[in-house]
Amino acid sequence: MQIFGVDIGGSGIKGAPVDLDKGDLAEERFKVLTPHPSTPDSVADGVREVVGHFGWQGPVGLTFPGVVTGGATVRTAANVDKGWVDTDARALFSERLGGLPVTVVNDADAAGVAEMHFGAGKDRAGTVILLTFGTGIGSAVFIDGKLVPNTELGHLELGGHDAEKRASSKAKDDGELTWEHWAHRVQKYLAHVEMLFSPELIVVGGGVSRKSHKFLPFIEGIKAEIVPAQLQNNAGIVGAAMRAGES
Repeated sequence: MQIFGVDIGGSGIKGAPVDLDKGDLAEERFKVLTPHPSTPDSVADGVREVVGHFGWQGPVGLTFPGVVTGGATVRTAANVDKGWVDTDARALFSERLGGLPVTVVNDADAAGVAEMHFGAGKDRAGTVILLTFGTGIGSAVFIDGKLVPNTELGHLELGGHDAEKRASSKAKDDGELTWEHWAHRVQKYLAHVEMLFSPELIVVGGGVSRKSHKFLPFIEGIKAEIVPAQLQNNAGIVGAAMRAGES
């Protein structure tokens, strides 16, 4: 069975048909840059371009970088235009896609669902936390495989700032930090998360997951097992499609 998944991020909008039996992309993904300003209308146009690239006709699952309630309504927009707040994203995207059925989910929650079903969290009990490091820091918390939605742990305070302002991969790039220097920031953030939740497993996702060998060896003193996401940066696309398949 195939469902289309779209992952909306602060820097790019990428999507592809997903094989839900294998938990992998059925075709090579297509990506466009996230428009700036990233208003609802401009992002919806980008989504239409991605879906239209494949000539897709069928259900579409989309991630969004913020709190999403009821598979539809956006409640926060930290790394996209503030005009998203209180937008009925499901209705907007469905209209822009010619009436296709649409499901919208928090981006990190989607990635977490995919990793728990097909990747690094498969068959893991207890508390598992996936953290995506990108433009911001997304989080997905699972207790015995059940998702606690919209946790947004990237906005925990770290050194007087939102954690994502200090420890996201964007913060690394903006500050021109070495992998080791950035890893020390990530370590402080993980220690804070561990103090609050005591997870058995932390899964590191986002684009940096494919370069985990460059920074994970520098992270010390965390009791939880730390592993890179197995689906890497495709986890959001897969998880979005999975959610749409459940609707």
